[in-house]
Amino acid sequence: MKKILITGGAGFIGSHVVRRFVNKYPEYQIFNLDALTYAGNLENIKDIENQPNYNFLKGDIVDANFIDELFSQHKFDGVLHLAAESHVDRSIEDPLAFVKTNVIGTMNLLNAAKNQWKGNFEGKRFYHISTDEVYGSLGAEGLFTETTPYDPNSPYSASKASSDHFVRAYGETYGLPYVLTNCSNNYGSYHFPEKLIPLFINNIINNKSLPVYGDGNYTRDWLFVEDHAIAIDLVFHEGKNHETYNIGGFNEWKNIDLVKLLCQIMDGKLEREKGTSEKLITYVKDRPGHDLRYAIDASKINKELGWKPSVTFEEGLEKTINWYLNNEEWLKNVTSGSYKDYYKKQYS
Repeated sequence: MKKILITGGAGFIGSHVVRRFVNKYPEYQIFNLDALTYAGNLENIKDIENQPNYNFLKGDIVDANFIDELFSQHKFDGVLHLAAESHVDRSIEDPLAFVKTNVIGTMNLLNAAKNQWKGNFEGKRFYHISTDEVYGSLGAEGLFTETTPYDPNSPYSASKASSDHFVRAYGETYGLPYVLTNCSNNYGSYHFPEKLIPLFINNIINNKSLPVYGDGNYTRDWLFVEDHAIAIDLVFHEGKNHETYNIGGFNEWKNIDLVKLLCQIMDGKLEREKGTSEKLITYVKDRPGHDLRYAIDASKINKELGWKPSVTFEEGLEKTINWYLNNEEWLKNVTSGSYKDYYKKQYS
């Protein structure tokens, strides 16, 4: 029976990956390692917590001794590494926290895998999940490809770029079998409401302002998180060692257009007069180093592994909004902070 370690599995993307692997692969033992920082929420995966092939481990990837002991005890066959500090605004306020988790934490996992596998890499795989932000900013045209030079502009993207380089270096230097993916902006259920879509859904529900940076013309490519989990599954099982795959949603939207669409849908769902939510939009001072545009060319993963998005952005946004409106208790627990008590209730 294969033992698979998934880091950051109580977070947004990680919880979707953990759920998919636990449900789809009963022959695997899935170990979910999460430090349960502010964005880690065990309520995200309470529907699978009693499955016989699911195991939760609380711990921090920054703790090298803990990680070494974990690998020695469980002898993992594969690692899917999603644990990361990911909010750009937070990285501007505290860059060192991002270096510790995203760089040092990744190094600890790489060292533990290298030392545990000791050159016997048959059936082993280290999968590092990264971001398109490592490529920097695009102009009005063009797409990020797997060979686009790295040009990170924020402490967050710099920390992820560094971790990407270390993963590739371990592949070249030690032969570590890795795959690496860079994804565009994710959206969907169980998203901590500090990022644009869940934040604005919550603010509209509560008639709070919708703060839009600058003139709102920053453009992002949006990827439905469940489609991302499918892609991660495919890359882990069928991707080629030492290869990088870009995963994008083929959904470019300017922030202001996205916000207005969100407002329009929310007014309909909440039975409010048309235009009510748009009145909540406020333009705020731009953040430093704000990249103008991200857009991914995902043709490689489409051609080699047959992956493509299953939903349009409009369909995915509709599903996302419906989920938040149907899970008010989850949203209430997250915004109040009471979700932090779930670990104590389940594991103490």
